[in-house]
Amino acid sequence: MPISSRRYARPVPELAIGDYGLIGDGRTAALCSSRGSIDWLCVPRFDSEPVFGRLVGGERAGSFSVSVDGVRETIRRYRDRSAVLETTWRTGSSEVLLTEGMVLDVSSSLMPQLVLVRRLETRGAPATARIRFDPRRGLPGDAPRVGRYPKWLLCSWGSLVLGLHTEPDLSLVPGEEKEVVVNPASPVTFVLTLADREPLTFIGAETAVRALESADHWWREWCRGVRYEGPFEGAVLRSLITLRLLTYTPSGAPVAAPTTSLPEAIGGSSNWDYRFSWPRDASIGLSAFLSLGRPQEAHAFIHWLLHASRLTRPRLHVLYTLDGNPGPAEREIPEAPGYRGSRPVRVGNAASHQHQLDVYGWVLDAAWGMVRSGRRLHGETWRGMSGLADFVAETWMRPDASIWEVRGEERHYVHSKLMGWLALDRAVRIAGTHRTRRRRLERWQAERDAVAADVRERGFDPHRGSYVRSYGAADLDAALLLLPALGFEEPESPRLQGTVSAIRAELASGPFVYRYRPSQGEAGTEGAFLACSFWLVDALARLGKEGEAGEVFESLIAHANDLGLFAEEMDPTTGEHLGNFPQGLTHAGLIQAALSFQAKEDRGRPPSPTPRA
Repeated sequence: MPISSRRYARPVPELAIGDYGLIGDGRTAALCSSRGSIDWLCVPRFDSEPVFGRLVGGERAGSFSVSVDGVRETIRRYRDRSAVLETTWRTGSSEVLLTEGMVLDVSSSLMPQLVLVRRLETRGAPATARIRFDPRRGLPGDAPRVGRYPKWLLCSWGSLVLGLHTEPDLSLVPGEEKEVVVNPASPVTFVLTLADREPLTFIGAETAVRALESADHWWREWCRGVRYEGPFEGAVLRSLITLRLLTYTPSGAPVAAPTTSLPEAIGGSSNWDYRFSWPRDASIGLSAFLSLGRPQEAHAFIHWLLHASRLTRPRLHVLYTLDGNPGPAEREIPEAPGYRGSRPVRVGNAASHQHQLDVYGWVLDAAWGMVRSGRRLHGETWRGMSGLADFVAETWMRPDASIWEVRGEERHYVHSKLMGWLALDRAVRIAGTHRTRRRRLERWQAERDAVAADVRERGFDPHRGSYVRSYGAADLDAALLLLPALGFEEPESPRLQGTVSAIRAELASGPFVYRYRPSQGEAGTEGAFLACSFWLVDALARLGKEGEAGEVFESLIAHANDLGLFAEEMDPTTGEHLGNFPQGLTHAGLIQAALSFQAKEDRGRPPSPTPRA
């Protein structure tokens, strides 16, 4: 096989955020571009330092590129009902297939902590590929200590060891480009492995490829358990697979997104670290898993949340690390140039210490969903949930930072109050099937009714005919699109109808919905918030406007990237994905919207009763 080598100074990638695909193993995930570069991979966990961080770290950060000369057409797809990614490059004389994926459940076998497989195959004439393996730990990136062995390259930073096996032997040198001719009968395989604080297990290409095929089979079997019968099966399944890829399997904690600091506006400063678990976002994802017949993931999250909140209950942190600790302090990395110059790059998230009342509503609504699905809450689980309801009963009258984590003076946000009402309402409902002291139940009922009266008196603007963003204000909040799903107002309520109409008139741009007027957020503009856009679909469907809801939904899913993935936000003018990618909350919103088209008696139909949670 002809091989040549030269120093290669690749410029910082200017790929669109939506150009990336996601592969993962339930511990971490990689972003793979259509050009064949892996520009984001944190090891050993989602929230660890990256070894490939060029996405936001610039030239000094790591990347792993496999590219082909003379590409005229690029076609990408996930294998059907799988997380294995295939990229086909067509040149004038050949067709080259790059297959990428990560091996699942390595803890139950004699495998390294991470196994990432990339395999190049060609049909037609031989093709010239260019390989550049350049791992750097952290941001902007530290070069590794390198060891070379036949068919193996070892890169180490203290106790962390990254191994790359190639078949055939390519004798790669980190940071240098290798030119390789790929022949039709001779695929080229790359096996990336990891060890952290333990010896590295060496596995060959054949073993790794078999393990990847087993992972592909696992995904198809997992999807067989999904219960969805509707016209949007492809989008729903891809969203559910994405939510599963964003779940940290050892604890059951889902991350909001696998990335940090992808900007809400190109060149802007609203760049946040989402590699942690928000009980709010996770509870919405839990509802998606429950509704689609995958209760195991939902139960794992509830158990994790009880563990994570063990020292602070009844108070919940806004976000937690994957092993259940409070989120780390936020810091900026001035050396990192950011995605397309969007600075600062941040690690950690200061929202961890905010008071956000809505979190409790989401969690108790998720617990009610489990009860409604036929599973009684275990005694410890119900004690924990009861404590959350008590906390809401004591604190709902306080101002908070809202679902949008506003960094400034706290206010009495209407959506937050509504979610406080929801927390108490769901606790009352659960108490109907679980032993609860009468005085406690009566207090929940009394405070629930007090919240409702307060919101109706102080959170509604009769001149606008709409609920507003906060008490005493006149501006709107797209989070109020969730109002039809809460049961706070009847669907035919003029207040409810007026709120949805007002938000659509003032905050929507076609199918896209902004959270609030951009001038009311952080400095600078931002894209339309995609979860809110899907909440509009759900609201319209619940108000009996299924035709309009269907039009909005079909327009939205047409704006997914070519692999069916969504970021947090989108520029309505250009269709460019903005913010961290892919975003779990967006995909959970998509599933919620798709389910809204099912007949009311089928929506959320519970499975057969199951054991306690």
